[in-house]
Amino acid sequence: MGSDSLNTYLLVAGFLLVAGVYGMVQKRSFIGMLIAVELILNGAGLNFMAFNKFLAPDPAVGQVITLIVMGIAAAEAALGVSFILAVYKKFRTIDPGRIFTLKG
Repeated sequence: MGSDSLNTYLLVAGFLLVAGVYGMVQKRSFIGMLIAVELILNGAGLNFMAFNKFLAPDPAVGQVITLIVMGIAAAEAALGVSFILAVYKKFRTIDPGRIFTLKG
């Protein structure tokens, strides 16, 4: 299997997706979950770029969609970190298992 084939890119993207889902299920902190979501979004961006390189007639389509995914990932990271800071300020922990209520 060469490094310049669609299957290679899809395997790496699938690995990123599986690692992200595993991280979402297994991690015991909000920061670990945030990193796992980033892995999932990176896998999606890699899929868009791979299909863009090998199958798209217009090369700009996959690149634009990947830039949108990167923008969503950046916004998600900013909101996620602000949420983590707000939860830590109120409950003094970032362990989701120790937070039982989020009402005022």
